[in-house]
Amino acid sequence: MPGDLAKTDSEASSLSQSSPPRSPRRQMYYVQSPSRDSHDGEKTTNSFNSTPVLSPTHSHSNSSLGPHSSRESSSTRLSKHHGSRKPRTNKQSWKEFDAIEEEALLDGEAAHHALHRLRCYFLSFLVGFFVLFTTFSLILWGASRPQKPKITMKSISFNEFVVQAGADFSGVSTEMVSMNCTVKLTYRNTATFFGVHVTSTPLHLSYSQLTVATGSIHKFYQSRKSQRALIVMMEGSHIPLYGGGASLASLNGAPTQPVPLTLDFMVRSRAYVLGKLVKPKFYKRIQCWVTMDPKKMSKAISLKNKCSYS
Repeated sequence: MPGDLAKTDSEASSLSQSSPPRSPRRQMYYVQSPSRDSHDGEKTTNSFNSTPVLSPTHSHSNSSLGPHSSRESSSTRLSKHHGSRKPRTNKQSWKEFDAIEEEALLDGEAAHHALHRLRCYFLSFLVGFFVLFTTFSLILWGASRPQKPKITMKSISFNEFVVQAGADFSGVSTEMVSMNCTVKLTYRNTATFFGVHVTSTPLHLSYSQLTVATGSIHKFYQSRKSQRALIVMMEGSHIPLYGGGASLASLNGAPTQPVPLTLDFMVRSRAYVLGKLVKPKFYKRIQCWVTMDPKKMSKAISLKNKCSYS
Protein backbone atom coordinates (compact mmCIF):
# COMPACT_ATOMS: atom_id res chain seq x y z
CA MET A 1 0.00 0.00 0.00
CA PRO A 2 2.67 2.56 0.71
CA GLY A 3 4.21 1.78 -2.69
CA ASP A 4 0.96 2.41 -4.44
CA LEU A 5 0.53 5.77 -2.69
CA ALA A 6 3.99 6.80 -3.66
CA LYS A 7 3.32 5.88 -7.28
CA THR A 8 0.11 7.81 -7.29
CA ASP A 9 1.74 10.89 -5.91
CA SER A 10 4.53 10.71 -8.46
CA GLU A 11 2.05 10.36 -11.34
CA ALA A 12 0.07 13.27 -10.07
CA SER A 13 3.21 15.29 -9.78
CA SER A 14 4.26 14.47 -13.37
CA LEU A 15 0.83 15.28 -14.68
CA SER A 16 0.82 18.59 -12.93
CA GLN A 17 4.22 19.45 -14.39
CA SER A 18 3.28 18.41 -17.93
CA SER A 19 -0.02 20.32 -18.09
CA PRO A 20 0.39 24.07 -18.65
CA PRO A 21 -0.75 26.30 -15.94
CA ARG A 22 -3.85 28.24 -16.48
CA SER A 23 -3.22 31.78 -17.48
CA PRO A 24 -5.01 34.45 -15.66
CA ARG A 25 -7.85 36.30 -17.32
CA ARG A 26 -6.69 38.77 -19.89
CA GLN A 27 -7.06 42.43 -19.03
CA MET A 28 -8.42 44.84 -21.65
CA TYR A 29 -7.54 48.49 -22.27
CA TYR A 30 -8.49 51.09 -24.86
CA VAL A 31 -6.24 53.15 -27.16
CA GLN A 32 -7.64 56.56 -28.06
CA SER A 33 -7.17 57.56 -31.70
CA PRO A 34 -7.35 61.30 -32.51
CA SER A 35 -9.89 62.54 -35.03
CA ARG A 36 -8.99 64.34 -38.29
CA ASP A 37 -7.64 67.85 -38.19
CA SER A 38 -10.09 70.63 -37.66
CA HIS A 39 -9.99 74.09 -39.30
CA ASP A 40 -8.33 75.69 -36.28
CA GLY A 41 -5.54 73.09 -36.21
CA GLU A 42 -6.29 71.95 -32.61
CA LYS A 43 -6.91 68.38 -31.44
CA THR A 44 -10.40 67.42 -30.43
CA THR A 45 -11.19 64.96 -27.73
CA ASN A 46 -14.87 64.51 -28.44
CA SER A 47 -14.37 62.12 -31.37
CA PHE A 48 -12.17 59.03 -30.95
CA ASN A 49 -11.91 55.41 -31.92
CA SER A 50 -11.59 52.77 -29.24
CA THR A 51 -9.84 49.50 -29.97
CA PRO A 52 -9.53 46.73 -27.44
CA VAL A 53 -5.91 45.71 -27.01
CA LEU A 54 -4.29 43.19 -24.74
CA SER A 55 -2.21 44.39 -21.90
CA PRO A 56 1.49 44.56 -22.74
CA THR A 57 2.32 42.46 -19.68
CA HIS A 58 0.49 39.46 -21.14
CA SER A 59 1.67 39.77 -24.75
CA HIS A 60 4.22 37.01 -24.26
CA SER A 61 1.83 34.57 -22.79
CA ASN A 62 -0.78 35.30 -25.43
CA SER A 63 1.52 34.54 -28.32
CA SER A 64 0.62 30.92 -27.98
CA LEU A 65 -3.05 31.57 -28.63
CA GLY A 66 -2.69 31.36 -32.40
CA PRO A 67 -4.87 33.31 -34.92
CA HIS A 68 -6.78 35.09 -32.22
CA SER A 69 -3.59 36.62 -30.95
CA SER A 70 -2.60 37.72 -34.51
CA ARG A 71 -5.89 39.54 -34.97
CA GLU A 72 -5.38 41.30 -31.67
CA SER A 73 -1.85 42.29 -32.69
CA SER A 74 -3.16 43.69 -36.00
CA SER A 75 -5.72 45.74 -34.13
CA THR A 76 -2.97 47.04 -31.89
CA ARG A 77 -0.84 48.08 -34.86
CA LEU A 78 -3.81 49.72 -36.56
CA SER A 79 -4.67 51.72 -33.46
CA LYS A 80 -1.04 52.80 -33.14
CA HIS A 81 -1.02 53.82 -36.81
CA HIS A 82 -4.13 55.94 -36.31
CA GLY A 83 -2.63 57.46 -33.25
CA SER A 84 0.62 58.35 -35.01
CA ARG A 85 -1.03 60.30 -37.93
CA LYS A 86 -0.45 64.00 -37.70
CA PRO A 87 -3.35 66.27 -38.55
CA ARG A 88 -3.04 68.61 -41.54
CA THR A 89 -2.83 72.21 -40.50
CA ASN A 90 -4.29 75.31 -42.14
CA LYS A 91 -0.75 76.47 -42.87
CA GLN A 92 -0.10 73.50 -45.14
CA SER A 93 -3.33 74.19 -47.04
CA TRP A 94 -2.28 77.81 -47.63
CA LYS A 95 1.15 76.65 -48.84
CA GLU A 96 -0.50 74.38 -51.40
CA PHE A 97 -2.80 77.21 -52.50
CA ASP A 98 0.17 79.58 -52.82
CA ALA A 99 2.02 77.05 -54.98
CA ILE A 100 -0.98 76.65 -57.31
CA GLU A 101 -1.48 80.40 -57.52
CA GLU A 102 2.22 80.95 -58.30
CA GLU A 103 2.09 78.32 -61.04
CA ALA A 104 -0.98 80.00 -62.55
CA LEU A 105 0.77 83.37 -62.46
CA LEU A 106 3.80 81.90 -64.22
CA ASP A 107 1.59 80.37 -66.92
CA GLY A 108 -0.21 83.70 -67.42
CA GLU A 109 3.07 85.58 -67.63
CA ALA A 110 4.40 83.13 -70.22
CA ALA A 111 1.23 83.56 -72.31
CA HIS A 112 1.55 87.36 -72.02
CA HIS A 113 5.17 87.21 -73.22
CA ALA A 114 4.18 85.00 -76.15
CA LEU A 115 1.42 87.42 -77.16
CA HIS A 116 3.83 90.33 -76.85
CA ARG A 117 6.34 88.58 -79.11
CA LEU A 118 3.61 87.85 -81.64
CA ARG A 119 2.62 91.51 -81.70
CA CYS A 120 6.24 92.54 -82.17
CA TYR A 121 6.61 90.12 -85.08
CA PHE A 122 3.43 91.42 -86.67
CA LEU A 123 4.48 95.05 -86.31
CA SER A 124 7.93 94.24 -87.68
CA PHE A 125 6.33 92.54 -90.67
CA LEU A 126 4.10 95.57 -91.31
CA VAL A 127 6.99 98.01 -91.04
CA GLY A 128 9.20 95.89 -93.27
CA PHE A 129 6.47 95.45 -95.85
CA PHE A 130 5.74 99.19 -95.82
CA VAL A 131 9.43 100.06 -96.26
CA LEU A 132 9.90 97.56 -99.08
CA PHE A 133 6.70 98.60 -100.83
CA THR A 134 7.58 102.28 -100.53
CA THR A 135 11.08 101.66 -101.85
CA PHE A 136 9.71 99.65 -104.77
CA SER A 137 7.16 102.36 -105.54
CA LEU A 138 9.82 105.06 -105.49
CA ILE A 139 11.98 103.01 -107.82
CA LEU A 140 9.11 102.62 -110.26
CA TRP A 141 8.23 106.29 -110.00
CA GLY A 142 11.85 107.32 -110.58
CA ALA A 143 12.18 104.93 -113.51
CA SER A 144 9.00 106.25 -115.13
CA ARG A 145 9.87 109.96 -114.91
CA PRO A 146 12.36 110.07 -117.82
CA GLN A 147 10.00 108.16 -120.12
CA LYS A 148 7.98 111.15 -121.17
CA PRO A 149 5.65 111.00 -124.17
CA LYS A 150 6.74 112.75 -127.31
CA ILE A 151 4.40 115.03 -129.28
CA THR A 152 5.25 116.28 -132.74
CA MET A 153 3.25 118.91 -134.61
CA LYS A 154 3.08 118.07 -138.32
CA SER A 155 1.02 120.57 -140.28
CA ILE A 156 -1.98 122.86 -140.47
CA SER A 157 -4.19 123.57 -143.45
CA PHE A 158 -6.75 126.37 -143.77
CA ASN A 159 -9.89 125.37 -145.56
CA GLU A 160 -11.84 128.60 -145.11
CA PHE A 161 -11.12 132.11 -143.86
CA VAL A 162 -13.85 134.73 -144.37
CA VAL A 163 -13.92 138.30 -143.07
CA GLN A 164 -17.22 140.19 -143.17
CA ALA A 165 -19.05 142.97 -141.41
CA GLY A 166 -21.56 142.13 -138.74
CA ALA A 167 -22.76 142.77 -135.20
CA ASP A 168 -22.21 140.92 -131.96
CA PHE A 169 -24.99 139.63 -129.67
CA SER A 170 -25.42 143.10 -128.15
CA GLY A 171 -25.83 144.78 -131.55
CA VAL A 172 -22.40 146.41 -131.74
CA SER A 173 -21.12 146.63 -135.34
CA THR A 174 -17.71 145.05 -135.96
CA GLU A 175 -15.73 142.86 -138.32
CA MET A 176 -16.43 139.17 -137.94
CA VAL A 177 -14.42 136.09 -138.95
CA SER A 178 -15.60 132.61 -139.88
CA MET A 179 -12.99 129.92 -140.54
CA ASN A 180 -12.04 126.28 -140.25
CA CYS A 181 -8.73 124.45 -140.45
CA THR A 182 -7.16 121.01 -139.88
CA VAL A 183 -4.25 120.33 -137.54
CA LYS A 184 -2.17 117.13 -137.73
CA LEU A 185 0.16 115.84 -135.05
CA THR A 186 1.60 112.57 -133.73
CA TYR A 187 1.66 111.25 -130.19
CA ARG A 188 4.29 108.69 -129.17
CA ASN A 189 4.51 106.83 -125.86
CA THR A 190 8.19 106.14 -125.19
CA ALA A 191 7.61 104.17 -121.98
CA THR A 192 8.81 100.55 -121.99
CA PHE A 193 6.61 99.12 -119.23
CA PHE A 194 3.42 101.19 -118.95
CA GLY A 195 0.71 102.76 -121.06
CA VAL A 196 -0.74 106.25 -120.67
CA HIS A 197 -4.16 107.87 -120.66
CA VAL A 198 -4.16 111.05 -122.73
CA THR A 199 -6.39 114.08 -122.54
CA SER A 200 -6.00 117.62 -123.81
CA THR A 201 -7.20 121.13 -123.20
CA PRO A 202 -9.14 122.70 -126.10
CA LEU A 203 -6.95 123.91 -128.96
CA HIS A 204 -7.16 127.68 -129.43
CA LEU A 205 -6.25 129.49 -132.61
CA SER A 206 -6.09 133.19 -131.92
CA TYR A 207 -5.61 136.41 -133.82
CA SER A 208 -4.43 139.47 -131.88
CA GLN A 209 -5.23 137.64 -128.61
CA LEU A 210 -8.76 136.92 -129.83
CA THR A 211 -9.71 133.28 -130.28
CA VAL A 212 -11.04 132.76 -133.81
CA ALA A 213 -11.22 128.93 -133.85
CA THR A 214 -11.25 126.07 -131.35
CA GLY A 215 -10.90 122.30 -131.44
CA SER A 216 -10.38 119.38 -129.08
CA ILE A 217 -8.57 116.06 -128.82
CA HIS A 218 -10.70 113.18 -127.59
CA LYS A 219 -9.41 111.16 -124.68
CA PHE A 220 -7.52 108.00 -125.63
CA TYR A 221 -5.17 105.36 -124.26
CA GLN A 222 -1.72 104.80 -125.70
CA SER A 223 0.06 101.53 -124.99
CA ARG A 224 3.77 101.30 -124.28
CA LYS A 225 6.27 101.96 -127.06
CA SER A 226 3.62 102.92 -129.59
CA GLN A 227 2.39 106.04 -131.38
CA ARG A 228 -0.60 107.35 -133.28
CA ALA A 229 -1.45 110.15 -135.69
CA LEU A 230 -4.05 112.67 -134.57
CA ILE A 231 -6.17 114.94 -136.75
CA VAL A 232 -7.99 117.83 -135.08
CA MET A 233 -10.67 119.89 -136.79
CA MET A 234 -10.83 123.53 -135.66
CA GLU A 235 -13.51 126.01 -136.57
CA GLY A 236 -15.00 129.34 -135.59
CA SER A 237 -18.17 131.06 -136.81
CA HIS A 238 -18.93 134.79 -136.73
CA ILE A 239 -16.24 135.66 -134.24
CA PRO A 240 -16.29 139.42 -133.55
CA LEU A 241 -12.88 141.10 -133.92
CA TYR A 242 -13.78 144.51 -132.49
CA GLY A 243 -10.67 146.68 -132.60
CA GLY A 244 -8.50 143.88 -133.94
CA GLY A 245 -10.27 143.84 -137.24
CA ALA A 246 -9.11 147.35 -138.19
CA SER A 247 -5.77 146.02 -139.46
CA LEU A 248 -7.33 143.13 -141.30
CA ALA A 249 -7.90 144.07 -144.94
CA SER A 250 -10.26 141.97 -147.01
CA LEU A 251 -11.78 141.88 -150.47
CA ASN A 252 -15.09 140.19 -151.05
CA GLY A 253 -14.71 138.51 -147.65
CA ALA A 254 -11.25 137.15 -148.34
CA PRO A 255 -8.18 138.63 -146.68
CA THR A 256 -5.78 140.36 -149.03
CA GLN A 257 -2.62 139.75 -146.95
CA PRO A 258 -1.19 137.02 -144.68
CA VAL A 259 -2.76 136.80 -141.24
CA PRO A 260 -0.52 135.82 -138.25
CA LEU A 261 -2.14 133.28 -135.95
CA THR A 262 -1.12 131.47 -132.75
CA LEU A 263 -2.02 127.90 -131.84
CA ASP A 264 -1.98 127.05 -128.15
CA PHE A 265 -2.99 123.96 -126.15
CA MET A 266 -1.79 121.49 -123.47
CA VAL A 267 -1.66 117.70 -123.57
CA ARG A 268 -1.99 115.78 -120.29
CA SER A 269 -0.80 112.20 -119.95
CA ARG A 270 -1.19 109.97 -116.92
CA ALA A 271 0.22 106.50 -116.33
CA TYR A 272 -0.89 103.91 -113.76
CA VAL A 273 2.34 102.03 -113.09
CA LEU A 274 1.30 100.37 -109.80
CA GLY A 275 -2.43 100.76 -109.73
CA LYS A 276 -3.37 104.17 -108.40
CA LEU A 277 -0.42 104.28 -106.02
CA VAL A 278 2.26 105.08 -108.59
CA LYS A 279 0.73 107.27 -111.30
CA PRO A 280 3.22 109.65 -112.91
CA LYS A 281 1.78 112.60 -114.80
CA PHE A 282 3.20 114.31 -117.85
CA TYR A 283 2.15 117.75 -119.05
CA LYS A 284 3.17 119.21 -122.35
CA ARG A 285 2.22 122.71 -123.42
CA ILE A 286 2.49 123.41 -127.12
CA GLN A 287 2.53 126.79 -128.84
CA CYS A 288 2.84 127.24 -132.61
CA TRP A 289 3.16 130.43 -134.64
CA VAL A 290 1.72 130.10 -138.07
CA THR A 291 0.78 132.47 -140.88
CA MET A 292 -2.36 132.00 -142.91
CA ASP A 293 -1.51 132.81 -146.54
CA PRO A 294 -4.59 133.53 -148.73
CA LYS A 295 -2.63 132.11 -151.70
CA LYS A 296 -2.18 128.71 -149.99
CA MET A 297 -5.71 127.89 -148.98
CA SER A 298 -6.39 124.17 -148.42
CA LYS A 299 -2.67 123.43 -148.57
CA ALA A 300 -0.80 121.88 -145.65
CA ILE A 301 1.60 124.28 -143.97
CA SER A 302 4.43 122.59 -142.15
CA LEU A 303 4.75 123.32 -138.47
CA LYS A 304 8.32 122.08 -138.20
CA ASN A 305 10.49 124.51 -136.21
CA LYS A 306 7.43 126.67 -135.62
CA CYS A 307 6.34 125.25 -132.30
CA SER A 308 7.61 125.23 -128.74
CA TYR A 309 7.15 122.35 -126.29
CA SER A 310 7.28 122.98 -122.57
